[in-house]
Amino acid sequence: MLEEIRATLKAKVSGCTNKKNCVNYTKRRLPILSWAPKYKATWLPQDALAGFTVGLTAIPQGIAYGVVAGLSPEYGLYAAFMASFVYIFFGSCENITIGPTAIMATMVQPLVSSHGKDMAILIAFLKGCIVTLLGILHLGFLLDFISLPVITGFTSAAAINIASSQFKALLGIPGRTESFLDSIIEIFSNLNAVRYQDTLLGVCTIIVLVLFKHLPGRRRGTWMQKICWCLTLARNAMVVVAGTVIAYVFYINGEEIFRLTGSMGQGLPPLQPPPFSTTFQNRTYDFVEMTKAMGSTLISIPIVSTIEHMAIAKAFAKGRSLDATQEMFALGLCNIFGSFVSSMPVTGSFTRTAVNHASGVKTTFGGLFTGCLVLLAAGFLTSTFRFIPKATLAGVIICAMYYMLDFGTYVLLWRARKIDFLIMLLTLLPCVFLGLELGIAIGIVLNLISLLFFAARPSIETRMEQITTQEAHVIRVTPREAVAFPAAEHLRASVMELSEKNLCNVILDCENLKRMDVTVAKNIKLLANDLSLRGQEIICINCCENVECMLKTVAPELKNAFRETVDSNG
Repeated sequence: MLEEIRATLKAKVSGCTNKKNCVNYTKRRLPILSWAPKYKATWLPQDALAGFTVGLTAIPQGIAYGVVAGLSPEYGLYAAFMASFVYIFFGSCENITIGPTAIMATMVQPLVSSHGKDMAILIAFLKGCIVTLLGILHLGFLLDFISLPVITGFTSAAAINIASSQFKALLGIPGRTESFLDSIIEIFSNLNAVRYQDTLLGVCTIIVLVLFKHLPGRRRGTWMQKICWCLTLARNAMVVVAGTVIAYVFYINGEEIFRLTGSMGQGLPPLQPPPFSTTFQNRTYDFVEMTKAMGSTLISIPIVSTIEHMAIAKAFAKGRSLDATQEMFALGLCNIFGSFVSSMPVTGSFTRTAVNHASGVKTTFGGLFTGCLVLLAAGFLTSTFRFIPKATLAGVIICAMYYMLDFGTYVLLWRARKIDFLIMLLTLLPCVFLGLELGIAIGIVLNLISLLFFAARPSIETRMEQITTQEAHVIRVTPREAVAFPAAEHLRASVMELSEKNLCNVILDCENLKRMDVTVAKNIKLLANDLSLRGQEIICINCCENVECMLKTVAPELKNAFRETVDSNG
């Protein structure tokens, strides 16, 4: 035994020290080493075009999500550029762009409002460490227990909450709201504070964004189609620039008719470690107090971030195998490095990834141009950003959140399986009215209860048959799916009830059982004993080797009950 263990360890150590294996592992963890030597000069213009186009989307979205997070707008830009640079080296999917997102912003906002901006930076660092560790330990499979209905309900609720938080800004009402109900109540309580200028600008922003999104443009087509394609991709930047210009024109003429974003921090962020202590409202918090204040958010943010990122990565893998471990590793490092430049938590962005893909990006090198454009904006245009109207940013956010509502999936869930639609709904409603973290926890618990219920109550087909050779009737019992220990007693009770009504032998067709645990085998033994007391017997047919071996071990008295098949007339 010891010799076998030594041989196994020696083989693993030899594999780790093998030069070829080391090179392959390094290339998996640094994908840039795989594509950089093959990089073609013809790819550079396409990567540059895609990078600049994504940058034009990332700048207004970064500013908007910084506001959603309760931070100064420039923090959204800080979150956008470092992730773009880091993903060049560690990313395995050329379409993915990582940066600030609406969901991350809204999840971190309560921490910022209660403990200050340093909480957003520290949780980005801690989240990065957690996600990186999960990737290294290959624990990404745990996310498979969060189903599509739960994810759909959560993202839809997040979109509703984020959009509702911008209603006051859209209408020109001062202040901010914390929840959907709070937003509705605040609006109706402050109808006299609605400003028609901001409302008109915000509504026009939404209309323009919707119209531009549906322009019939193509990257490769006529000149008119190419122009429409450019307008579609740059629509967010265009409406923000237009709103800023309008506000600035009024400002230099001595009028400020819109509520503006206001002053922003000047210049680039300092390169420094994340804050492990902070002072907020004349109180100092050390690292332990900060992590305690994060509470369940410290767990929920890494989970939600990874789910969001992996869903996008799978959607844009386009049939290729996806290295989930590497993507988690890359996501974690983007957050860790980002925290050194005052970044809030980041993850994959569906909108910017779609823009990147539509722009024809070839490699992750496109992130260089995105990062540089955002970096230039953060360094030289912060004085201009103060003139961005809040209503314009609100229109951008509300429009983006509307397109996060996946109506096609709602219809699919309703038509395909009502229980999945119900789980989606029971995730969405608590997320909207009780908070995102509690809502997704409720959704996961309900989903697991559903999973356990169907595991404990598997579908079992039963029918009366007549054995051809003996002209005797039997009950054929065929589990339609795997039977595990939660269903063991249910299977035994169901067969006993049926056989009591029809005192005949029982055929257990194990065609669909590829494995069996001791609990199920023990209950089949008890079933055989109960049937024998009534003068009946059980016959097991179509058993695979694993199932037959388990039954013979647990119930050796059934060794003569196995048959290859039984000829019968249904």
